[in-house]
Amino acid sequence: MRFRHMIHNTLAQLALGFILLGNAGAQVLPSVKGMGGVPPSSVIYIGNSFFYYNNGMHSMVGSMASEGVNGHKLRSSLVTIGGSGLDWHDVESYFRPNGIGKYSFVGNNEVVFNPPGGKLFEVAVMMDCSQCPIHPTLKTSFTEYAKKHSDTVRKHGAAPVFFMSWAYQDAPEMTRLLADAYTIAGNENKALVIPAGLAFARSIAQRPDVNLYVSDKRHPSPEGSYLAAATSYATLFNKSPVGLNYSAGLKPEVVTHLQQVAWDTVQQYLGR
Repeated sequence: MRFRHMIHNTLAQLALGFILLGNAGAQVLPSVKGMGGVPPSSVIYIGNSFFYYNNGMHSMVGSMASEGVNGHKLRSSLVTIGGSGLDWHDVESYFRPNGIGKYSFVGNNEVVFNPPGGKLFEVAVMMDCSQCPIHPTLKTSFTEYAKKHSDTVRKHGAAPVFFMSWAYQDAPEMTRLLADAYTIAGNENKALVIPAGLAFARSIAQRPDVNLYVSDKRHPSPEGSYLAAATSYATLFNKSPVGLNYSAGLKPEVVTHLQQVAWDTVQQYLGR
């Protein structure tokens, strides 16, 4: 049985390698390896429905951070437009004074006003539409707005981070293309990249029985959102999600698998 398990893992790694390498040579490597400094206490997620499915990926990241970083308080805001690309978003407006992040709901629905004049967000996690970075017509827009929004985020004292989205369930060849597009954008803009798409590919190679998609073969199932959140947590906080009790209601053995995949992917991608 143990030998069979070893063979299965070997084949899974070979399958993952084939997905990532394809016929185009070595995978583009990221130049930014981490956030540096203390863990972020405020994050804005800017994207589309991939973020807001399953009650929002940001809520899962927050639960992981609260448990895994000694009760760390993470204020998160989710700004999404269904089907949107980065060019749909007015990122400058998201940092306006007395706007997003002006107040928070805590405890028993108590409203707490955040200190005025402070930094609204320390990190901005941004994702383009599912095809935009590699679409023949839209990829130039991705490059343009990746830079524009990175500059805007930095102007307001926050760090830009790109979220590498995943391939469609029936188009695994998207994995390598998206990985390279986001990594190049990260390198060009000196921004960290969350390798969620690579984590999806790794999970599928190791455990194809764990379905990461809903019926449209694009949006994430609860398992998919959990994997994306665990990968985001591992990237942003440089901490392993393995062993966290937070499960989002998933089966324990599935949670263990997804946590390990997230950590292994981040470690390999960032070369930590």
